[in-house]
Amino acid sequence: MAFSVNTNASALSALQNLNHSTMELEQIQTRINTGLKVASAKDNAAVYSIAQKLRGDLRGYNAVKQSIDRSISTADIALAAASSISDLLIEMKEKAVAAADAGLDSESRTALSQDFNALRDQITTIVANAEFNGTNLIDSGTDELVAITSPDGQQKVTIAHENLTLGGANVVISATQSITTITDATAAVTDVDDSLANVNAVLTRFGAGSKTLESQKVFAEKIADTIEVGIGNLVDADLARESANLQSTQVKQNLGVQALSIANSAPQSILNLFG
Repeated sequence: MAFSVNTNASALSALQNLNHSTMELEQIQTRINTGLKVASAKDNAAVYSIAQKLRGDLRGYNAVKQSIDRSISTADIALAAASSISDLLIEMKEKAVAAADAGLDSESRTALSQDFNALRDQITTIVANAEFNGTNLIDSGTDELVAITSPDGQQKVTIAHENLTLGGANVVISATQSITTITDATAAVTDVDDSLANVNAVLTRFGAGSKTLESQKVFAEKIADTIEVGIGNLVDADLARESANLQSTQVKQNLGVQALSIANSAPQSILNLFG
């Protein structure tokens, strides 16, 4: 290689190597700081694109879990209310059967009637309070429960509305039903039996719907966890490896600085030729 004061090929080569080591060191430091080996599209465009799609799916499943959680709470309220109404109907049947006894004195029948009326009115109170997040599945309205189960929002689980108001589709007992006479008590026994059968059928439907929601929640959580792990496998940095690379690259950078310094001093040796 010719000696020249105009062109120092060794210094240029050393500078290129030093720049490469410095750039590599910056990349390693970025991976350590972010914990990501693919933090942007310029790191790996294909992998970044795949990871972004998976992140979108993951956010979709987060929305699914939120929707299912709200729906489970609403269904649980309706289920608890329907169970309480079923219990009240059982007590009402006891009162009505007792009041239908021809050998019962009027004072006792009056007391039974008062108890019956109090139990009857509790049904109205329970129905009115069986609301969660603005949804009441057992009043006289038309609310139904719809929970999304897929990240695109297309797949859903629906729990239908059930009218458990007095005189409604499932509780045939009227808001003024009484057992003050033997005839009224006998009629009430039939109405209570019919209402109890209907409410128990509602409980079965609510229970099945609630069970479905619970299963969908478990499934959504498993899918979300799998997607999150998949994203990590694609973009997360191996910090143990990066730590080792950091030390190695720092050594190369230091040696590069020394090599550049030596190369830059090489033209000084030309002066010896003219000494």
